[in-house]
Amino acid sequence: MRIRATVAAVSGALALSAFAVPTAQADDPSYRESAAAAFAAAHGTSGKSAFTTAVEGDLNVSFSNFKIAAAVKVGTTGHVATTVTYKLTHGAEVDIHAEDFATGPYIYKGAFADPDNMLFGNYAATCTDTSATTATCKGNIDVYPADGELLNSDAGSWKGGALALNYTSGDYADQGALGSTLVQRYSKLTVNASPEPVVKGRTITVTGKLSRANWEDNLYHGYSTQPVKLQFRKKGSSTYTTVKTINTTTTGALKTTVKATADGYFRYSFAGTSTTPAVSAAGDFVDVR
Repeated sequence: MRIRATVAAVSGALALSAFAVPTAQADDPSYRESAAAAFAAAHGTSGKSAFTTAVEGDLNVSFSNFKIAAAVKVGTTGHVATTVTYKLTHGAEVDIHAEDFATGPYIYKGAFADPDNMLFGNYAATCTDTSATTATCKGNIDVYPADGELLNSDAGSWKGGALALNYTSGDYADQGALGSTLVQRYSKLTVNASPEPVVKGRTITVTGKLSRANWEDNLYHGYSTQPVKLQFRKKGSSTYTTVKTINTTTTGALKTTVKATADGYFRYSFAGTSTTPAVSAAGDFVDVR
């Protein structure tokens, strides 16, 4: 199980001790490490179902109505934050506004019992009471691709879960399979149509490149053998129409030719895959004389 570069080594009894530090408050960045440690400790034990939606742990808290963006698009550097909302239901004895209580969402790749990777938020979620025993909570999933948090194989479908922690007692509640999202390798697409200007009826050559983030070297590399549409928008129009579809080369390059018919904009457009988001290049204007 890989759980962030900063806590990847935490497991077993060490994870429990790291999680139960009373000074790690809900509004402190150490929540991230505490949540990851609690999860590592819980999932280091035996007897868990790979597909369970039941709540794990001794804290009388459960979660539902988990909502997250359909896709999280992650490049090679910087910080990506995705908002999650969910409903928290708790027993009357649980004070969700106590200083030693914290809750937050997470997403995981693979099986709940032993995930391949996980991503948490830097801070605990904020919760607003909707009754004496229910609340609506809002938190982030924070991603730092340059810190080694993701491998290229992590791209694709992830599931959502939520945790609740009591730092004083060491009790927790952990529930998976609450929702799903795609974690995708950010994509880029370029286009160049030439010559400019061009005589009507002559040949226009349209080149470009489709590339996507590589999370293992923090660079962009060509996305090979992918279908991409060449589209044209006539000057004065707001609509692109597809001229033809071609495939990228093994290096992600694109090249094709068309006849010059009218002034307008050429662009390439990629529909996307489960691992890579859709992207369209900005139109390149060609003056036809």
